[in-house]
Amino acid sequence: LLGGGDDRTPYVLRPPRAGDVTFTTSRQAALYAREYGWDAGFEALVARIGADFIERHDPARERCWIAERHGDIVGSIYVVQHSKTVAQLRLLYVEPGARGLGLGRRLVEEALAFARETGYRKVILWTHDVLVAARTLYRDLGFARTAGETHQRFGKAVVAETWEIAL
Repeated sequence: LLGGGDDRTPYVLRPPRAGDVTFTTSRQAALYAREYGWDAGFEALVARIGADFIERHDPARERCWIAERHGDIVGSIYVVQHSKTVAQLRLLYVEPGARGLGLGRRLVEEALAFARETGYRKVILWTHDVLVAARTLYRDLGFARTAGETHQRFGKAVVAETWEIAL
């Protein structure tokens, strides 16, 4: 009672509001620049993905979840249509202060449940080998790595990976 609050305070998942997509893509770009040394090439990519979602998203087949804790945005994930039968996870991110709460798992599980309910047969995603926690989560949830290639699009050599799961 006197401790001032629980650091494991629950979070809520909600649909995006005006400004949320821009905020989450900006935060992800800033975090990855700080944590992995990625340059503006990554920022351009996430900004493009966010803009595409805003301009083209089909609410019946695509969705974004914003995670909020203590009134602050602490994470997000997007499901977009890759093809009629394949969904793609995009832009999973969790703020450093919210890591360890199971938020990343919850976001991916929500996205997979939506993809199943929507009738997709498979979900794919594109990630990088340095994102160890995310890759572990994907593996634990049943995704398998199907491809990998080295690139330098973000200012340094990284291994990009494609992962997928059948629904």
